[in-house]
Amino acid sequence: MPQSLPDAVLFTCNYNRVRSPMAEGLFKRFYGTRAYVDSCGLKSDPAGEGIDPFVVVVMDELGLDVSDHRPKTFAQLEDDSFDVVVSLTPEAQHRAVELSRDRAVEIEYWPTHDPTLTDGSREARLEAYREVRDALAAAIKRRFGAPSTFGG
Repeated sequence: MPQSLPDAVLFTCNYNRVRSPMAEGLFKRFYGTRAYVDSCGLKSDPAGEGIDPFVVVVMDELGLDVSDHRPKTFAQLEDDSFDVVVSLTPEAQHRAVELSRDRAVEIEYWPTHDPTLTDGSREARLEAYREVRDALAAAIKRRFGAPSTFGG
């Protein structure tokens, strides 16, 4: 059962290059400015590569441009007062629990497959990213409710 939309949501993963930016982009698409959303990772972007190029492709398929996303860590968040923190990896879940020790914040863990571990052709790899994108979209709608549409 969806709960009311919180004021601020954070999605976290390991590097903020794949799963959490997908979730952030989808959340923005579904709820616009009705809630603040951000994403971050545990570790700095290893080679300063920015967002994963396959993420850009599969999000573009939905008309979402995430190419300007710059990965950041918990320490680089401008604000850390979130109502809900959704961790997409076990490692990020541990950090989120630490973040919430002295404040009222809901911590949720949504185990999410890492599509970067998929081998094979470009199309096989893209399909793995699409599966993660679609699973995140379904989980976001389940948790936060149906997106509002124009006029309704």
